[in-house]
Amino acid sequence: MKDLIFIYGPPASGKSTVGKLIAEGLGLPFTDLDTKIEEKTQQSIPQIFSAGGEAGFRSIEKRILQEFISEGNGVCALGGGALTNPDCLELVCAAGPVICLMASYDSLSSRLANMKRGERPLLSLQLETQLRHLLASRTNHYASFSQIIDTDGQSPPQVAWEAQTLLGRFHLCQGGQISDIRTLKGMDDIGKAMHSYHDAGSQIAIVTDDHVGPLYAVRIVKSLRTEGFEAGVIQIPSGEDHKTLSTVAYLWDEFIRLKLERKSLVIALGGGVVSDVTGFAAATFLRGIPWAVVPTTLLAVVDASIGGKTGIDLNQGKNLVGSFHFPRQVLVSSDALASLPIEEFRNGLAEVVKHGVIGDPALFEICKQGEGYIQANFLRVILRAIAVKTAIVQIDPFEANRRAQLNFGHTIGHGLEVLSNFTLRHGEAVSIGMVVETALAERIGLARPGLKDEIAKVLDAIGLPTSLPSGLAIDSLIGAMQMDKKRSGGVVHFSLPVEIGEVKAGIEIDHLPDKLAL
Repeated sequence: MKDLIFIYGPPASGKSTVGKLIAEGLGLPFTDLDTKIEEKTQQSIPQIFSAGGEAGFRSIEKRILQEFISEGNGVCALGGGALTNPDCLELVCAAGPVICLMASYDSLSSRLANMKRGERPLLSLQLETQLRHLLASRTNHYASFSQIIDTDGQSPPQVAWEAQTLLGRFHLCQGGQISDIRTLKGMDDIGKAMHSYHDAGSQIAIVTDDHVGPLYAVRIVKSLRTEGFEAGVIQIPSGEDHKTLSTVAYLWDEFIRLKLERKSLVIALGGGVVSDVTGFAAATFLRGIPWAVVPTTLLAVVDASIGGKTGIDLNQGKNLVGSFHFPRQVLVSSDALASLPIEEFRNGLAEVVKHGVIGDPALFEICKQGEGYIQANFLRVILRAIAVKTAIVQIDPFEANRRAQLNFGHTIGHGLEVLSNFTLRHGEAVSIGMVVETALAERIGLARPGLKDEIAKVLDAIGLPTSLPSGLAIDSLIGAMQMDKKRSGGVVHFSLPVEIGEVKAGIEIDHLPDKLAL
């Protein structure tokens, strides 16, 4: 499947430098269009301008851009005026997304100050005057692009990561396992997206539940078969109480019925329960077969589908049996999220707020604006939340250290889920867990005073609970927490916030019963 991304902006905005980093981060080839023009014509850009002027250069640029779009693939850095040609603009916008990098006049002139004479034909005489004129003449043009990044004050890696966040594209490679995370317009695009990692003719099993399956399974099967894949559907009952070994055994039987092989693919279509149990079944069938995730809840999009954690529950606690098995692809279809019930929307927002607290103060500020603002900026919010978890997983895929930060709110939260017999939603339990654990952090002098109230105010405005259920026995909660998988050496460890954007993992707390008596 053709996969094109274009980087654009004024001269010296960092297109080539950032473009290379984006390509490297996504595992794609990189092309600099100006370099390609020089290779094709066997002339330098100044020589082309000297022979035919700007009009002659633009004609050559258009021809070679057409060739690249027809034959090439990957990330392409465009010249600073390439898309001023309406024909080129139309070609590029039809071929792939455009990220426009911008910078102030002072930043651009500083970067251009050391350029060789004649290196940039449109800025070869009086740099200051020509640069101001060029920016003035193209201001509206550059502002017309929907995805713009201000590069001032940011390093190239920071700009590249922001670009990936805007694109909704991430590429994890850990221990030989690859996860490609991307957003799609709809379920009908899943078949085409599969060509990135799988050959037509491959056998695919779609695992879903009795709630999601009737909504999307037929469309996905049609999409896959249109692209030449063989696809079958396996349906399991919905709900956390079916995240069990007996469900996994049923899936193994169905994998055998569908004649899955080591190179076959399993797609988990649904929420966090479906992805957890499907991933574990795939990890253990034939000692591990490839799988992919098509999450259909906000909670699954920003949390369960990313990072390769799979598992099932036991009577004593959540996720006590499982493995790390990274999905080949995580395909986020925006149409699956557009009609979520408000309860499911809020359930996922708990994890979004958590990601803001542990790693993205700007995301937390967005959440402060309230539920309506979040809904109006939905895609921007979920992409930032995905970026937080992806960045942490990239550094620590197997939870050796930093990944444990993601457990903020979950030590208390998982205990509450177990005590409620899972009638308390995961997001609701984590919401309470974040507030209680922040209160613990304040009591031991780790968090600044007032942080608990700041976090609770955001959660409360979203419609999530922020206090322990009335009548809850603290001893029972501590007992449930003692069975949590985050226990080490018989001691439960917490991930506690210091400030918005900073969390410390592996915290032990003495006299826990006293400190939980909030």
